[in-house]
Amino acid sequence: MANRGIYLASRSPRRRELLRQIGVSFELLTLRERAGRPADVDETPHQAEAAEDYVLRVATDKARAGNGIAAARHAPLRPVLAADTTVVCDGDIFGKPRDAADAAQMLSRLAGSSHHVMTAVAVALGGQLETRLSISRVWFRALDPAEIRRYIAGGEPLDKAGAYAVQGMAAAFITRIEGSYSGIMGLPLAETADLLRVHGISIP
Repeated sequence: MANRGIYLASRSPRRRELLRQIGVSFELLTLRERAGRPADVDETPHQAEAAEDYVLRVATDKARAGNGIAAARHAPLRPVLAADTTVVCDGDIFGKPRDAADAAQMLSRLAGSSHHVMTAVAVALGGQLETRLSISRVWFRALDPAEIRRYIAGGEPLDKAGAYAVQGMAAAFITRIEGSYSGIMGLPLAETADLLRVHGISIP
């Protein structure tokens, strides 16, 4: 199995980039999100659901959904990796912004303070499933409304949890990080490598 790679149940180009960074070969399993059909995974937070429970649930559901897709296609048995990232500010879960106004509201809340970024990783193989959780803390400098408008106009925040990309233009907003940089990007590599080794995937 070590030479056959994994299935990646994610649309994120950043997760693909990070897996390539550590030498993991993969095949994409695309889950349905919107586009007029029911989503494979419900990413709506449950009432009173803690952020840690939320990201673990969504990552787990994505891995199980990917496992089901692979089985339905009679694809070779390989680990299915999925992940979910959320930004948590004052106890509130920030997913991907609905629109520019929502992105502006999120960034205004993050400006001049710290928040947490949580990324859960799940690997499913047959009936087995294991997870890991990475929690990092990020500090933003103060931002004026004009900066926020310019950043949103560039389009970068609109498909990112918390309305920003640590590896993009928003790096100019960040004064300090505690935790996993790759976890903030969307796939904590230490935790991911640990999970894959458990399932027989060797990491260089």
